[in-house]
Amino acid sequence: MWLQAPNINCVHGFSTRHGGVSPAPYNSLNLGGSEDTSENILHNRTISLKKLGYNLQQLCYLKQVHGNKVNIAQPCQQEGDALVSDQKNILLAVSIADCFPVLLYDEVNKVIGAVHAGWRGTVSNISGETVKQMLSLGAQTQHIQVAIGQGISQANFEVGKEVIEAFEKNNFPSYCWKNNRIDLTLCNRFSLNRINIPDKNIWSMNRCTYEQDFFSFRRDKGKTGRMWAVISMK
Repeated sequence: MWLQAPNINCVHGFSTRHGGVSPAPYNSLNLGGSEDTSENILHNRTISLKKLGYNLQQLCYLKQVHGNKVNIAQPCQQEGDALVSDQKNILLAVSIADCFPVLLYDEVNKVIGAVHAGWRGTVSNISGETVKQMLSLGAQTQHIQVAIGQGISQANFEVGKEVIEAFEKNNFPSYCWKNNRIDLTLCNRFSLNRINIPDKNIWSMNRCTYEQDFFSFRRDKGKTGRMWAVISMK
């Protein structure tokens, strides 16, 4: 149900598609696919959060818009693509189905962050903007540990020329793509390094959402479920 990163020493997880109640093609732990029933989605959210020791009243989540807006987390739905907090006992969540989830934790200064990083968010520096907001809450770059979860791999992420040009315009290095295929993990690593997060502090799952353990919007031609990445401090 939940996969963990070895460098994030607080409650967190990246969900798989397993362990829920939804029927195909949303089978089974669909946490947000719009064509599934609301009852199934609510049930899946309840059981997945309970597994981590949380409930829906503690949940901070997003209406994601593929931008670079970062919110100070509140236990409700907010609009944007990242959440940060220095509060305990609330759970930050981002939704994914090919876009990359990025979780951040400063254990020394007790600040957390969660990022939804598709290509539009990545090219507009959503990971870097999230770090800036964490610093405003007292975090320090040398203490921020980062975990990049599952997302669409470079091999499966073919894009148009205009997408490559957008990354070039925003000064991403050419090693982040090959021909017309972009590596969003490398792009987000670059954004984090650029704001002084040490590379040794960044862990990548290096798994593709085309794998059968995950939901993939592109693989399933839009008819699929959603996964979550979550983080919290007890």
